[in-house]
Amino acid sequence: MKKNLQQWYGATFQLTRPRSTQSKLVTKTIASMYMVLFCVVGAFAQDERSPDLDMLLQNKEQVEEEKERSGPAIIELGNEFQNSIQLLGNRFRIDNDVDEVTMVFFREPGSSPIVLVRPDGSKVFLEDDDDDNMLRWYETETYDMISIKKPMPGPWQAVGQVLDGSKIMVIADIVLDAKPIPPNIYSGEIIKQTAVLRNAGKQVDFSPFRDVVSLSIDFVSNNNPNYENFGLGSRTIARFQDNGEGFDEVAADGVFTGQFNLSIPSGEWRPTFSIRTPMYTREQINETVILHKNPIRIETIIDETNEGEHVILIDVDPEHIKLDSLLVDGKIKRPNGETDNISLTELSSEARKVKVLNDSFGIYRINITTFAETVNGRDVIIDVPEHTFVTKAPPPPEPEPVPEAEIEGASPSLDLQPFAEPIEPEWSAADTFTVVIAINLCILIFGGLSLFLIINKRNNPDDNILMRLQESALSLLSKIKNIIPKKSAKTEEATSGKKESE
Repeated sequence: MKKNLQQWYGATFQLTRPRSTQSKLVTKTIASMYMVLFCVVGAFAQDERSPDLDMLLQNKEQVEEEKERSGPAIIELGNEFQNSIQLLGNRFRIDNDVDEVTMVFFREPGSSPIVLVRPDGSKVFLEDDDDDNMLRWYETETYDMISIKKPMPGPWQAVGQVLDGSKIMVIADIVLDAKPIPPNIYSGEIIKQTAVLRNAGKQVDFSPFRDVVSLSIDFVSNNNPNYENFGLGSRTIARFQDNGEGFDEVAADGVFTGQFNLSIPSGEWRPTFSIRTPMYTREQINETVILHKNPIRIETIIDETNEGEHVILIDVDPEHIKLDSLLVDGKIKRPNGETDNISLTELSSEARKVKVLNDSFGIYRINITTFAETVNGRDVIIDVPEHTFVTKAPPPPEPEPVPEAEIEGASPSLDLQPFAEPIEPEWSAADTFTVVIAINLCILIFGGLSLFLIINKRNNPDDNILMRLQESALSLLSKIKNIIPKKSAKTEEATSGKKESE
């Protein structure tokens, strides 16, 4: 009975050895009372659960029905009384033919990781992941993901603050059930694709589970040298969301929506559906698709008169798109910053024309989205790469020639050229650099000369260069003074002789 109590109720009794005979007697008495009490409760619980438990363990057909209702590898175990006991809540059973099981337990945000109790009563903790090669445990603030290889068959328990109404999910075979991608698609095409997540063939509609898995589609190049995508590897083109944003219609309804924007080089690609969890990644490779070049063509006729309108022609590749199904929506940004909206909703078998007023010079930018139907009858939405064209301002007019008659009849003193103010040269950075260098050279020359004279005077106080220069200057001045009076005397004599001769 005690062993059964330990297995089913998790109650373990540890009797501490007393130090005295009296303490032993008291301890044995208390232990006996507890044993009697638990025997009564256990017998009552045994009576309460025995019909359901016996049916669950002995009736094979009932077990199979429970499996189909709760999943292929796990069933709930215990009646309402047993599951109302905190230690025995969140009970489940693992079959003996399960090689590996991955479980997800959603719990209160910020709560501690759960504790697993094996059928033999032993505990499995988060820390056991470091030492046990058969156990992998990934925990966050909101859930625990646990993977166990060759788990012990029988009833298991999960102890922790598991969310009310939460499901103990066993990941058996997670796949993304999505519609196949069309075999012929186009660069720039926008595709909305919905998919559901299935676990062992059943749709997963439990909203917290969307935080556990990551869903995406990659395009892997076939490396065909005849196409542009040769050697490009893989490109992620879509991520599936179930958050009610973008193309997703309803949040947390179990239907994931992916929006494709095929802005990748054309060529042969293999769509690869990837499902990633914190513990493993699974891929599903679909049939090869051909991504064709963008089938929308834009041509421009530029106005050369600089007074009319530019013409934009929007056409399609007739091998892929029906021209009479083409609708156009977009914008044209002119060089002056103004924007013209484009909305062409009239169906026609001719190329669409858009006229733009030629009132500015520079770059015109055209961004459009087209809605059309393929030759196979599939509706498509295609983003067209930005198309640009450039216009230049006309050259200035040449000056009018002046008639020769006017030039001959004009007064010789008349200046025919118009008065033009002298153009002052602009001061450039090179001029500033030259002036700075000249000033520095002057400072260096005069500074060095002054320093040389000071040192020479200090070393030769009685005979230095300054004294010599001073003496030379004085002698030069005395010579000049002597020369000037002699010239003046000669000039006076010559003047007086001239007067006498007259």
